[in-house]
Amino acid sequence: MSATITGNRLLSLLQFCDSNFPSGAFSHSFGMETYIQDGRVKDKETFACWLRAYLDKQLVYADGLACRLAYEAIEQDRIEELWRLDRVMTAQNLPRESREAGRRMGERMIRLGIDLFSLPLLMAYREKILAKQSFGHPAVVFTIIAHHLQIPKKEGVLSFLYTSMSTLVQNGVRGIPLGQTDGQRLLLELQPHLIQAAEKIQQLQPEDLGAVSPGLEIAQMRHERLHVRLFMS
Repeated sequence: MSATITGNRLLSLLQFCDSNFPSGAFSHSFGMETYIQDGRVKDKETFACWLRAYLDKQLVYADGLACRLAYEAIEQDRIEELWRLDRVMTAQNLPRESREAGRRMGERMIRLGIDLFSLPLLMAYREKILAKQSFGHPAVVFTIIAHHLQIPKKEGVLSFLYTSMSTLVQNGVRGIPLGQTDGQRLLLELQPHLIQAAEKIQQLQPEDLGAVSPGLEIAQMRHERLHVRLFMS
């Protein structure tokens, strides 16, 4: 991470990326629980495969790319592009539970961001949601706060990927279940994949937004019909 991220900005970023940050992400598996009940995710090795597939085939092309595009919109003072991204990301998220999970997390992050940082842009975002002109999306909210903290775009995207995967690892530890040590090993093993994913995102075109794996989306759709569920999505 850039040596220019120091002091309060670094500490605020670490706080925001902590898997214990109360965004509500701990309630969502984004389809992982379907794979658990199918017996396809059952131990550290199979969970690692799922995590890499989710990262490479969905997170990169959806929320990860949206984070980069949101950064560029703010840097170029194209604020209307943020609201368009919000609508596009919501509309193209076909699984209902995942779409609702993103909306709830986004709204929660906006409230926390306003309480912690008093950002006018987040206040405007909240007003648009109240007026039913926007939905609230975690990638857009994260980017607004990271940009406010003066986190460079590349480090911001990498941090977003990390916090997304860190929360999923903790949810997998609970849901499979796994030991906490296995969870930490997984996070360590994911590091080179996260770096590669962040670099790939910088090379993608805006037209690539939403080019995600149908298999992951189908598992997310199936989740709402599972008989027993630990997670909301």
